[in-house]
Amino acid sequence: MRILLDTHIYLWCVNDDRKLSKAARAIIVSATEVYVSSASIWEASIKAGLGKLDVDVNELVEAIALSGFKELPVTARHAAMVRQLPEVHRDPFDRLLIAQTLSEPLRFLTADGILGNYSELVHVV
Repeated sequence: MRILLDTHIYLWCVNDDRKLSKAARAIIVSATEVYVSSASIWEASIKAGLGKLDVDVNELVEAIALSGFKELPVTARHAAMVRQLPEVHRDPFDRLLIAQTLSEPLRFLTADGILGNYSELVHVV
């Protein structure tokens, strides 16, 4: 199974946070490929700049490879897919991550229950 991590799931992985459930950990460990979107790094960078997130963004970038994960760049196809999404969620970062999920396709691992309304590809943990 190929999965894309929601931003908060990735942050919990990097920080070995207890918020990351055993079920989520098991999915990540058993996945054949685990992706982190460049949109997640963008989101973390913006939130860190606003003081809403205490994180070293350069360490987040480095942690992608150190974790054995793969970076998923944002493509024009991903950006265009956002327009086709229903207005289930208004957060632009989440909408872009869902667009990437549907475009690739990948399974999307999140703790945000609202995002589960987009597709059966969204796995809420």
